[in-house]
Order: sequence, then structure tokens, then C-alpha cells
Amino acid sequence: MCLTGVDYFSTLGYQPGIAALAAGAVSPLATLVLVLVTLFGALPMYRRVAEDSPHGDGSISMLERLLSYWPSKFLVLTLIGFVATGFIITITLSAADAAAHLIENPFLKPALEGHQIAVTMVLLLLLGAVFLKGFKEAIGIAVVLVVLYLGLSALVIGWGLHLVAGQPQVVQAWQAQLQLGFGSPLALLGAALLVFPKLALGLSGFETGVVVMPLIQGHPGDTEARPTGRIRNGKKLLTTAALLMSAFLLTSSVVTTLLIPAAEFQPGGEANGRALAYLAHRFLGEWLGTAYDLSTIGILWFAGASAMAGLLNIVPRYLPRYGMAPEWSCLHRPLVLIYLLIACVVTAAFRANVDAQAAAYATGVLAMMTSAAVAVCLTARRRRQRARAWQFGAISAIFIYTSAVTIFSNPQGLWIALLFIVLVLAVGIGSRISRSFELRVSRVTLDDAAAELLRQHPIRPLRFVSHHPGRASEAEYSKQELRVRQMVHLPDNEPFVFLEVELGDASEFTDVVEVTGLQVGPYAILKARGSSIPNTIAAVMLHLRGKGAPPQVYMRWTEESPLQLALDFVIGGRGDVPPLTREILRRAEPDRDRRPIVHVGG
Repeated sequence: MCLTGVDYFSTLGYQPGIAALAAGAVSPLATLVLVLVTLFGALPMYRRVAEDSPHGDGSISMLERLLSYWPSKFLVLTLIGFVATGFIITITLSAADAAAHLIENPFLKPALEGHQIAVTMVLLLLLGAVFLKGFKEAIGIAVVLVVLYLGLSALVIGWGLHLVAGQPQVVQAWQAQLQLGFGSPLALLGAALLVFPKLALGLSGFETGVVVMPLIQGHPGDTEARPTGRIRNGKKLLTTAALLMSAFLLTSSVVTTLLIPAAEFQPGGEANGRALAYLAHRFLGEWLGTAYDLSTIGILWFAGASAMAGLLNIVPRYLPRYGMAPEWSCLHRPLVLIYLLIACVVTAAFRANVDAQAAAYATGVLAMMTSAAVAVCLTARRRRQRARAWQFGAISAIFIYTSAVTIFSNPQGLWIALLFIVLVLAVGIGSRISRSFELRVSRVTLDDAAAELLRQHPIRPLRFVSHHPGRASEAEYSKQELRVRQMVHLPDNEPFVFLEVELGDASEFTDVVEVTGLQVGPYAILKARGSSIPNTIAAVMLHLRGKGAPPQVYMRWTEESPLQLALDFVIGGRGDVPPLTREILRRAEPDRDRRPIVHVGG
């Protein structure tokens, strides 16, 4: 909870100030709307995500399962672009805000003022160093920072509530301001609802909570397919974090709105982006205020840890499986260095300005939450759970409205997200093309019939004739045998086995090839199913080679144009099968004496 909470709870460092700046005196009521959406919208939604996606795939996997083939892959890549936007900007914005708190501290301001970018870069490098050291160290630091920060925040807020209770005139002045500005309760409610999208940053942290679920301890009886204990504990994590955050958000909004002059929330004011720190310095003294500053700086700096953990967990789950990232992208440290480099570039581009990154941050967070709401709604509808479908449909409408308002009010966040999406698509497609000739099969399995067929035909070397599936009559196999023997001058006394490949989902990059055997008259046939015909043929031949001469396969040339065949191979898994199969075998087996042989005839 602390690892995900460094992102979620750290928003207390700037959320009360953002709320007061956006809503003025209405801030506590607008924050109440945010709390209600958190507890009755986001929380039930992500509890359902935790139930349906307990392996750290997040809500993206739910949408992936609702579609198939390439539309599913492109949807996931687009959502990963939004995820990257939200998580990368979380890292850079939090580090920039931590740097701002450092620079605004009265003891450090003389030395650090004017060095916002440099201080932010140093904080980013320290964050990267922690993750290069290891995940266990990151969790340990997160626990210390969250406990310290929430403890000091509770002290500041509690003291603020004590001051408000002892000064009834403050509450009366606030009520008078509301009555003067809005007149009726309905107008007040409307104002709170209208300003809600600007407070949506207080919803961050839920997606990270489900992405890091593999780190949650489960029950000894958990299975990979159904880790019931992990799901139950994941729901506890989400609920506990949401209840804690809701209490802190609401009470912090009350004390900051009632005790801080409105002018101090404006740009350049002492409470701008650091409302609770302002109260700590003003009412608890400079030393305790500095202690609160340090705890805020620590949690804001380390808020990027939960985002980094999310990126390290979610990207390797999808891109390598689609062939849209190299194999080393599953490794921890290289990814940390890449994300750190991107974060430094983003920081330099925004000049470590917190306000300039807010729109991109809100767009990324809301896109993730909107996709989760839609995924949960569609899943409930597919399962014919009408009550849940209506419930989550209403939640989806809230997040769609909030996202639309955020984008229309500041489209810069959408452009930044689109840039990340274009980068993800470009890198992914480029990687897919460059890895097309890899042996993409994780393993080959033979059923009992296939194993028995091979035992009955102990051909050495094994000879296969590639045959299009579907035409399975004895007459068709006889015609194909005659054609092959004439085409490649295969003697009549040389036996062979027909090899047929049924094409599965060509958008998948790696898969398990399942081989079945059958006998049609005198002809032995192996039927394999895979996501790419050349890869499947190559994988079966490599799997069946023994210690003697390697297997051989006989094929015919294809008639279509080379460009069309190349596209068909990358997208559809077919292509010019003979040379593609040979090239895959050449790369998979450097030893020519051990490499299966491809024969091609006219």
C-alpha cells in the first residue's frame, strides 16, 4: 500500500492548493464530490479490476479480452501510450514539485533559488538509483516516507481543525461568502460539480494499485488461474488507501480554505502548490514546518516510485508478447535507465514547471480511469449482469465527462499523450518488423495421435510435404503426392508425412504450437496450429529433428508480388512461405549440418 501510496498520498502536497485555486470558497464541497466519486465510483470499479485482472495486467487486459486480432493490439498500444503519459508525468511532475518545496523552504531558498531544473534532475537520478539497486529497497523507503508524511499531515490538519473549532467566526465568514456568491444550495452544488474535473488529480493511484498486484501476498491455496487470497488482499489495499485518502483530502480542504487567505493560493503566493506546508510553517513554527517540508519533499520525490513500478510491471507484460519490444525489455535495469532518460527529457522540455505538466498528468490519469470504467462496464454487460452494467455505465459517464472537460479546457495534455502514443506505435511496429524472422514459438506439443504416427513412420531423415489445410480427401492427398514427386524428383520409394498449418491469431507474436496426427488412407498427416505459417513449420521441424540427418520439407513457390507477400507475412502470418521458413531456420540454427532443409519447386 505504501508503494502505491507514495503516488496517491503525495497529491496532498498540492491538491488542497489546486482545489482552493480552482474552486475558491467552494473547495470543501468540490472536494466532497471528489471523495464521493472516489468511494462510490473509482473504488468499486477498481475492486472489480482487481478481481478480473489479478496478475498485474490492470484494466488494459480486460479491454484486450473484449477484442481480438490486430484491433485488440492497437487498442492496448494506444492505452499504453496514455499509461506512459500518466506514469512518466507522475515521475517528472512529482520530482518538480519536490524541488519547488525544497527551493521554497526558508532555510534552503538562498542557496537553491533559480536552480529548479537542476534540483529536479538530481531528484530523478536519485530515484533511478534506488530502482537500480532493487525493488525491495524501494518498498522499504516507501513505507518510511508514507508513515512519516501521513503522521505529520495528520498533525498539521488536526491542529488546523483545532484552530477552526476555536474560531467560529471563521466558519461563519466562510458560510457568508458562500451565501453571497451562490445564493441557493442548488447553485452551490452546480458550482461544485462544474469544478470537479479540475480536482481529478486526487484520483491518481488506483491504476498503480492493481498494476502492482503481483507484489501482494496471497493465500497458500492460491492458484495461478485464481489467486483468491491475492485478490482479497488487493481489494483490502485499494479500500484502505481510498478511505485514508478521502479523510485526508476532505479535512485538508476544510482547514486550508478556512485558514489561508485566498491571495496566498494565487501564483507567487506562499500557499501556491504547498497549502499544508504553509499552515505548518505559520502555526507550528519554522522547525516543525521544515520537518513537514522534508516529509513532503520525500514523498513527492518518491511518488515517481509507484509510477516506475507500474511501468516496470505493465510494459513487459504486453510489448514483448506482441513482438513490439526486444526481449531485453523484460529486464529490470535496462528499462529503469530508459524511463529515467525519458523523464529527464520531459523535465527539460517543461523546464521542471509543475503547472505546465498538470494538464498532461490529468489527461493520462483520466484516460486510464476512463478505460478501466468502460472495461468493467462492458465486462459486466457481456456476463449479463445488468445491475452492475448500469452501475458501471454511470461511472463510465462520469469519467468520460471529466476527461472531455479536462481535454477541452487544456488540449495540451492530449497532444502530449498523442506524442507518447505515436512513439509507442512507432517503436512497436518497428520492433515487430525487425523481429519477424525470429523463431517465435515458445514450445511445440504433440498429442498422442501425432506421437503414435511418428513412431509408425520412423523415416530418417523425416520428410514433410507442406499442404494447405482444408482439402483432406484421399484423392486430394494423392494428387498432391504426385505433384510433389514430379516437382522435386522425389523417388516413389521415399515416404513422407504431410504437414498442414492452420493459422491462428496472426497478431500474436509468440505462442505454443499444438500438433495433432491423423491418417487418411495411406497418408500420414500432422496438423499444426500457430500464429505464423513459416514460424510454425520451422518450429515443428526443429522440434522433431533427432541425432541423425535433419528433417526436410518440400514446398512450392508462391505466385503473389513480393511486396504483398512481405506485408502478408508481417500482418497476416503467411507471406512467401518457402524463403521465409528457410530464413527463420537459418537464424535459429547456425550449424548447417543440424539445420532442417527446405526444398522448393515450381
